[in-house]
This record gives sequence, C-alpha cells and structure tokens, in this order.
Amino acid sequence: MSSSDVTKEGVRGQRPGREAVTGAADVVGEEQRREHGEGRRRKKGRGEPTRVPDAEFRSYYGRPVLNQIVWKASDIGGYLFLGGLAGASSVLAAGAELTGRPELARPLKYTALGAISGSTAALIHDLGRPERFLNMLRVVKPTSPMSVGSWILMTYGPLAGVAAVTSATGWFPRIGLAATLGAGAVGPLVATYTAPLVCDTAVPSWHDGYRYMPFVFASSAAAAAGGMGLVTAPLAQSGPARRAAVGGALVETAVSSAMERGMGLSGEPYRQGRAGALMRAARTLTLAGA
Repeated sequence: MSSSDVTKEGVRGQRPGREAVTGAADVVGEEQRREHGEGRRRKKGRGEPTRVPDAEFRSYYGRPVLNQIVWKASDIGGYLFLGGLAGASSVLAAGAELTGRPELARPLKYTALGAISGSTAALIHDLGRPERFLNMLRVVKPTSPMSVGSWILMTYGPLAGVAAVTSATGWFPRIGLAATLGAGAVGPLVATYTAPLVCDTAVPSWHDGYRYMPFVFASSAAAAAGGMGLVTAPLAQSGPARRAAVGGALVETAVSSAMERGMGLSGEPYRQGRAGALMRAARTLTLAGA
C-alpha cells in the first residue's frame, strides 16, 4: 500500500521513484518538469504527465532509413539541365525552320548539339566508365526509365548532330531539314524522360512529386531554350523564343509551387534549409528573367 498522504499542502511521505503522480495536485513544478524533460500538456490540470520519449526517424541498429546518394551533384545537375535545354532547343529550332526564321533556328541547332553532348558527357563521367553507358544499350527495358532514356539519347544525338552540321556547312539541305524535324519530334522526350528517372526512387521528396515533375521539367526546359534564343537570335525573329521563355517561366513557377504544397511532409525540403533557400533564389531569378 502507499505510505504517502495527499493534503492541502501537497503530498506527504512520498517515496521518490515509487509513487505514481496523481492529477489532484500540481506535485511536480513546471521548472522541475523542464529540467527532467518530462513536461507535457495536461488537460485542464488533470492526469499524469506522459513519460514516453519523443519519436525519432531512425531504423534498427542505427542504420539510415535510405541509402546515401552516391552520384555527384555537379554531374547529375548538368545532365538534367543540359538535356532539357537540348530537347527544348530542337523543338524551337524545328518550329523556327518551318516558319521561316533561319536566324533563330541556326543557333538553336548548335545549342542542341552542344547541350546534348555536355549532358551525355556528364552522365558518363558520373557513371565512372564509358562502357557502363554502352552496357545499358544491350537490352530494351520499357519499365526502366534509365534504359528508355539511354535509347532516347542514342536516337536524338545523331539527329541533333546532323541538323547542326548541315546547317553550318549548307550541305544536304533536305537531309538537314529531315534531321531538324526528327530532333524536334524526339526533343520533348529528351527534355522530360529525366522526370520519371528522378521520381523512380525511394527518396520521398522526389518520388511523391511524380504527378508534377514532368510538367516542371518541360516548362523549365522551354524557359531555358527560350532564353538561349533571345540571346542568339535577332530581335525580329525572336518572337517564339520570347513566348517560350515567359510561358515556361510562369508555368514552372506555378507547377513547382503547387507540387510543394501538394506533397505535404515530403515537400518540406523544398522550403527549408539550404535546399529551400536555393529554390527561392531560383524562383526569384526565373520570374525576374521572364
């Protein structure tokens, strides 16, 4: 039986560590509860304080819940950006070629070839050895974004190369036009296949945005290609580039903001810490450019 008594002055005869704390009196002071880390909310001054420790995100044996990312940020960041720039540039170049804007089409063809070359080089550099990229071409696996993406690159690269070389030399104009239109047709796939590649992962902040990511990647690529067209083409022929730059920037900002709000807890990294600061800076610069 208990040897303590509850009086108007408090609890008398209590044995520390053996007696349950009742809600009849405020036995443990607020300062003491803070000191021992046991302060909890109490409903209308009644009930005993909770002694369960705060939950922590960890797994058994102290192992991380997710494996550490092993790829290099500069390589994969360049791979994603340059691929999007290349694909959208080919789309703009094809449209400019069909609408009689050669001074807009020509630099965008050069941009597409340079960007896809840099994107492929960044991917191979991250893989470590060139033969690893070639090994991905041994099979066609429709359920693998990387397998499908490898074949998209192998289809698009030669088309972009022929379009750029024939435009620079003036040789074989019909073949050049066919290559330009072919690159323009494959360009949207080049700009967006990396979205499911990123989302096909266990990282919640990437996976949970799979409904939005293709639109974010496509609009970002359009804004980048439009900006390149504005820099390289004369003002009289840069109308499509202006529309692509402004429209892409506005759509990217709207969709990325909706993605962050719709993802709930897994969208917090886009708003907090260093990643959040970079996202805010990118959004500000994008809108300023538009």
